[in-house]
Amino acid sequence: MNITVFQALKEGEQQLLLHQVPDARLDAEYLLAGVLNLPRLSLLIEKQKILSREEYAAYRSFLDRRASREPLQYILEEQPFMGYSFRTDKRALIPRNDTEAVCEEALSHIRGRMQVLDLCTGTGAVGIAIKKMRPGCDVTLSDLSREALSLARENAERLQADVRILEGDLFAPVQGDRFHLIVSNPPYIPEGLRGTLQKEVEKEPEMALFAGADGLDFYRRIAREAPLHLHEKGWLVLECGDDQPAAVAALLAQDFEDIRIIRDMNGHDRGISARLKEAAGGKRID
Repeated sequence: MNITVFQALKEGEQQLLLHQVPDARLDAEYLLAGVLNLPRLSLLIEKQKILSREEYAAYRSFLDRRASREPLQYILEEQPFMGYSFRTDKRALIPRNDTEAVCEEALSHIRGRMQVLDLCTGTGAVGIAIKKMRPGCDVTLSDLSREALSLARENAERLQADVRILEGDLFAPVQGDRFHLIVSNPPYIPEGLRGTLQKEVEKEPEMALFAGADGLDFYRRIAREAPLHLHEKGWLVLECGDDQPAAVAALLAQDFEDIRIIRDMNGHDRGISARLKEAAGGKRID
């Protein structure tokens, strides 16, 4: 049976619609483009191309996975972030475009050679992007998840980013170290929202998502421990949920100043940027 690109896309769209997959047509295009190793828009001029038996079978397999609501980025094993292509799979949270606003905020505070910590690094996207764009910086990636760090290591090698990678619970692996900048996208979803999230999100690692009854558990720890690991007047840049900036800012107010809200490209609150007060110096390790 000869199946053209046009027919395959129509078939894929119908299957994904049947399973209530958002953006069914667009996802069908991405999946087929991934099988054919073509840019998605190239499908428009390849509409009458006949798929080989192997290509069609691979496409059908991708469609079945997407119909089960497996994230598109896990199927294609790739996600762009800050102009770089990162490997993605179920070992770590998928980098979001919205997080680019947090990364850009972190980059805006870098002057010359600085020590940077990407806390709860996941795929390594933020820290690796910083290293690529500010190659003079010394960048450390840390995470509690060994699986996530194995993926971050693959991404660092893939993008030829010379970064230090450490495993441990929050600041535990960097005891005694100080940084000019700490950036983090920690878990921040309240436990009560389990089972109510988009089905794709619930396929991502739980430990990267949930953070206590109000979603603020990690921010409490970061607010308490970050001053021990920042140089004088060092910067802290955090991603958070769009309803959390006020609560996170309140947690930081004792030891941080110049606190401001970071907004993403859609104008939504996406995080907090803050600078360590000089008066907090007594808490630091010298």
